[in-house]
Amino acid sequence: MKRLTLLRHAKSSWDDPAIADFDRPLNRRGERDAPAMGRRLQEAGARPSLILSSPAERALATARQVADALGYPREFLQTDPALYLASAERLLEIIAVQDDTFRDLLIVAHNPGLTDLVNAISDHPLDNLATGAVMVIDLSIAHWRDVLDGDRGRCVLYDTPKSSRPPGSGALQRVGA
Repeated sequence: MKRLTLLRHAKSSWDDPAIADFDRPLNRRGERDAPAMGRRLQEAGARPSLILSSPAERALATARQVADALGYPREFLQTDPALYLASAERLLEIIAVQDDTFRDLLIVAHNPGLTDLVNAISDHPLDNLATGAVMVIDLSIAHWRDVLDGDRGRCVLYDTPKSSRPPGSGALQRVGA
């Protein structure tokens, strides 16, 4: 069994049109939501063995704040340039080459790739994985490379910054369809 957590970066700023997309920072709401989502993951019992982030400013800032909330050492957080605006297919390729010693992988990346990936591998389809939203999927696979086989995993948590899930609401659990 492997656990895959997909986290879309928190809300980013469009205030300065001169800033390249890759360099856009989080806006105020993103700065608030990223650590809050990290705390909610921590309260739900999330324990990633690897956090892998897009190196884009908004994604990396989100990953760092979530790592801090989870007590995950920042020096172990990894970036992969291929995650920047990756398609679902590319995301699957990145997941498939991860070391099998990592049982629980958290990926921080971008849409539309993340939403497309959720819809390809989860039993809980979405129209859109909102900014700052997280989906935790349990996969019945022994090796990360097996994610390419096309089997659907079981969504055990779907949470968004705007959801009304109360703090301390318990461990990861199955999401209703």
